[in-house]
Amino acid sequence: MGDPEDKIALLAGGSGLVGGYAVGAILDAPDFARVYAVTRRPLNREHFRLANRIVQFDQLESQLKGLKCHVAVCCLGTTIRAAGSQAAFRKVDFDYTLAFARAAKAAGAQRFVLVSSVEANSASKNFYLRVKYETEQALEQMGFAALDILQPSLLVGWRRDMRPAELAAQAILPLVNPFLTGARERFRAISARTVALAVIGAARSAKPGVHRYTYAGIKALSLSKPAPRPAPTQAAKGRTNQTGGR
Repeated sequence: MGDPEDKIALLAGGSGLVGGYAVGAILDAPDFARVYAVTRRPLNREHFRLANRIVQFDQLESQLKGLKCHVAVCCLGTTIRAAGSQAAFRKVDFDYTLAFARAAKAAGAQRFVLVSSVEANSASKNFYLRVKYETEQALEQMGFAALDILQPSLLVGWRRDMRPAELAAQAILPLVNPFLTGARERFRAISARTVALAVIGAARSAKPGVHRYTYAGIKALSLSKPAPRPAPTQAAKGRTNQTGGR
């Protein structure tokens, strides 16, 4: 398993835009020993620290039974257009997210990291944002020692099913970013890769409690580095020498 301080991550949504980058970032991170990536379809990537669990999300909790992890990352998400209806959208963003959280808690996760949305709000006229808020609130009630909620605005990154209007927005909105200052800064477009790096920053955090991050906080988290390893004790050095280690 590697160094005792190395973390085991359980991640859902690894086939999505942010989730795909997050899987890669975890595999590149020296402080993670293993990542269990939970998906409906194979990720088609190989790495000695990656275990891709193919599941049926309606049976998620039973299919993940027996796994152990330190931290869980949820990048699950869809759109009403892609899901086909509000009910189908809610099933993914609310029901499956909470099922994953329950499975993560059963697996021993102390920290849960969620990719949500800016302006998630119970009073919003936007169904998407109301469901995001309800999901955040439900997770707060689950009693994780730490809950990190990332609330990005428009994600910049390539999706195969992007419409012309979405492509245009991705080209234009980053140019608008410098004009979004003060309270409006949270609406700045941000790259999916930056959000994924922030996910890893949150996952390696030691801060307990509930924390929400919008644009500036996400950017800061994305710069997080692994904590330096403590120097080995004399006893540890002796054991290494006795076993012929380097």
